[in-house]
Formats: sequence, structure tokens, C-alpha cells
Amino acid sequence: MAKPEIQTKVVGSYPVPSWLAANPSAPALRDAILVVLKTQELAGIDLVSDGELSRFDVNHPETNGMIDYFIRPMGGISAALTREDLAKFAAEQRMGFRAQPAGVVGGPIDEGTLNLPQDWQLFRGLSSADTMFTFTAPYMLARTLVDRQYGDIRELTMALAEVLRQQVELIDAPVIQMDEAHLTGHAEDADWAHEPFNHALGGIRSEKALHLCFGNYGGQSIQKGYWRNLMPFFNRLDVDHLVLEFARRGYDELEAFKELKPETQLGVGVVDIKDNEVESTDVIAGRIENAVAILGIERIKWVHPDCGFWMLPRSVADRKMEALVAGRNQFLGH
Repeated sequence: MAKPEIQTKVVGSYPVPSWLAANPSAPALRDAILVVLKTQELAGIDLVSDGELSRFDVNHPETNGMIDYFIRPMGGISAALTREDLAKFAAEQRMGFRAQPAGVVGGPIDEGTLNLPQDWQLFRGLSSADTMFTFTAPYMLARTLVDRQYGDIRELTMALAEVLRQQVELIDAPVIQMDEAHLTGHAEDADWAHEPFNHALGGIRSEKALHLCFGNYGGQSIQKGYWRNLMPFFNRLDVDHLVLEFARRGYDELEAFKELKPETQLGVGVVDIKDNEVESTDVIAGRIENAVAILGIERIKWVHPDCGFWMLPRSVADRKMEALVAGRNQFLGH
């Protein structure tokens, strides 16, 4: 069956089912992953994820896995924080939503016990739909650390990129997506950040995606900035498609993407994940129509939520996915 001219996808995370959080166990985790995959299939999503439940820690079910899940197992990084470490992290004033760093780098970084290929095996083959695997970008991880080893943010970020590359190049998911929610507010680092990004993605043999947003913590944006300031960065990336936030911000910046190199497909956020109101089919279709009118249908290959669903009630997330598919179908005349 031919794929639609514009495909739907999720960004990654899904609300943790309350029954899993209340009674966490390995069998319950597998059941939850199956539920999340099937829920996306029934909504008609073309590219699904495990809801990032493969990062769910049955021993610490309250933990969000975007940062600590990747950092804590790595070698060369300690979770033991001194008052000096805390003061150093606070003085940098870059991570206002974190009270303390994810760790302290005290030696050369290696993969330690991190095992992303094993995580992929938790849900590989469990869905009849195309399935993606997601991981956090090395830049965002680097900015959560106190560095007492490398003395240079570029070297630290590249060391993390090397660990991530060794892991994700062993994963055969149809799409592998890297997630970054910090660079958007620090475009001054975009002059060099493409190098570790490309390195981390360089060993992947399947489709490579990059998601960027302006943060989603407690339903709030964390970063301030403009997509146009990142256009040189986008054009230095070796990725197949971008997955970008627009619904919450509005679509005034779409014009800037006329400068995006033609070989990079664009994913446009048409579902606001910072609002419990479920968009109507007409609203979604109208947002897609507007984006296509500005950039052309040959440029826009994906539509999706602005970011992950983890902060929303499940009932809202499910209806937003259904609205996404219905809006795309209405626009395409299906």
C-alpha cells in the first residue's frame, strides 16, 4: 500500500498509564508498550513509537527519562554531587528547569552500562506500523553536566556523541530520531553543534530524523529563539527529515524554510501539546493547507504534534492523535 504524500507521526513520548505507575513491573511494562503501540495504530498514525516507555524505570516510576536515563549509566560520570558542583551548575544559569546537574564528568566518558539496542528489542516487531526509536541529542545532555574532565563544551559534546553513535548504529528501526530542546534557545552554539549531531547520527543506516522544540516542561516553553537563527545549522545537518514545533508558536516563521536545503524533508507541528483542547479536523487541515501554500507539498512530508505527549492526560493525547490523522486525511482528500 502506497504511503500518503504527507505522513503522520508522533514525536515520541506518551503519558505513562496510571496502572503501570501504580504497579510497575517488567510484565506490566511490556503490556503498556503494547497498549501504546496499538493506540497509535488505531488512531491511524503512520510512524509510531513505544511512547518512550522503554526508558521507564520500574524502580523509580516518577523519573522522566529524557536526560538522566542516558547520563546515569555512562562511564566517567558520577551522580554524587558536592556543594561545589551544585554551585558551579547554578552559576551557569542555563538549565533553569533543573535544580541540579544530571551528573559530574570526572573522567573520559564511555558507554558504561547504557544499552539502547536492548531497549529497541523491547518493542521491535510489536507493531504492524513503521516504528521509530528516539534518543536525546549530545548537546542537550552535555548542558546538564558539570564538566571536570574536558574543559571544553565542544569536546564534551563530541564525547557524548561518540557514545550515542556506538549505540544507535546497532539499531535497525525504520526511523531513528534524535531529540534536542536546548539548542533552540542558544543559537550561538549552532555554529559548531552540527558536528556532534552528525557524528551521533553518522552510523545509522535507516532514515535519520531530528526533533527540535522550545521545551515542554510542566506544559511550558523553556527556550526563547527563532527558527531562522538556526537555518545555517539545519543546512549543515546530515538528516533525512526535521520534526519542528509550530502549532504553539504560530506559522509566521515558515517563510524562513524556503532557505532549507531541498534534500531535507520538513515535519511541521500542527498539534499543540501544551493545551488540553483537542483541535478540530478543520483546524488541523487548515494548518497543513497553510504550510503547503507557503512551502509547497514537495517540501512538507510529515505532520505531527509539536512535542511528546507525556504531560497530557491519555484521553487528550489519544484524541489529538485522531484529530491529526483526520486533518491530514481531509487535506489530502482521503
